[in-house]
Amino acid sequence: MSPRGRRPAGADTRGSIVEAARAEFASVGYAAASLRSIARRAGVDPALVHHYFDGKPALFGEVMILPFSPAALLAQLRSAPTDQIGQTLARNFFTLWDGPEGRVRLRAIFASVLTHEEAARPIREFLTDEVFTQVATRADGSALPLAEAKFRGGLAAGQLIGVAILRYVAGYEPLVSASVEDLIAALAPVLQGHLVVTRSDDAA
Repeated sequence: MSPRGRRPAGADTRGSIVEAARAEFASVGYAAASLRSIARRAGVDPALVHHYFDGKPALFGEVMILPFSPAALLAQLRSAPTDQIGQTLARNFFTLWDGPEGRVRLRAIFASVLTHEEAARPIREFLTDEVFTQVATRADGSALPLAEAKFRGGLAAGQLIGVAILRYVAGYEPLVSASVEDLIAALAPVLQGHLVVTRSDDAA
């Protein structure tokens, strides 16, 4: 008799987890999905998900075929000096996406986001919850209230994503021909202002 229950580890287990994660993210969004619910959908033990993927951000990166490790990116952003958060974020963003492979993947992601809500929702939640909200802070490094961190993170996300759409999708000049260094120099102070609350901001 064939054994019943969870699928044992095997050659197709990793692929099954990725497919289950893709379906779970599309169904409930990034924030509500858990490694346990993804394991349940894939029919595997939750320990196998942890075996193949280093947390939910890493699994999401695999689902979206991102050209970087989300965990490594987040660690780098969190370790950046507070007065360099804007520059670090801008440099990472354009370093990751400005090469030929990155541009192709970014266009594919934007095409999905702009036309399918089931694709837009998990990406939106990943960017706000795992990236931009996580790096929003006060100038002294203390945490912001979650609602304010999300608001400021959303402003920063809109800045970068808007420029990316104009540069990589719409082909808007002079953003297309601008150098990465020029873009970083222009955007870093704006991102810094969105993400880092100064004393004057607190007083206001």
